[in-house]
Amino acid sequence: MALKQIDHGTKEYQEMVNLRNELLRRPLGLSFSPDELAREKEDILIGAFDDDKILACCLLTKVDDNSLKLRQMAVQNNLQGKGIGASMMNFAENVARDKGFKKVTMHARKNAMGFYEKLGYKAVGNEFEEEINFWNFL
Repeated sequence: MALKQIDHGTKEYQEMVNLRNELLRRPLGLSFSPDELAREKEDILIGAFDDDKILACCLLTKVDDNSLKLRQMAVQNNLQGKGIGASMMNFAENVARDKGFKKVTMHARKNAMGFYEKLGYKAVGNEFEEEINFWNFL
């Protein structure tokens, strides 16, 4: 398994979008807008690959000069529990540290909290549901 940063707009990036769409968006009845994907040009994009097949991915979005927010962490369903997610987190933390960031935060689905807690993350704040607002300008 190879862990690496991905360039926006590449074939690997499209595989990353497809994985996130399949595992994270479609189950909620959502999809990506072109504007959302365009904003990811500024993010740190990370993927785990076996040959040319994507196994897992995540994004790191700059919050401020010291902090990044981990977003869209996804591991192929049949590979969950095999250490790939933990390897991704370790790699993401190292990339963040190498770029001079001191803190990684995230919002996590309730069923993923145990995973992050095992890696040393602590839940802060109350449980919430993210609101998704849709606007239609006519």
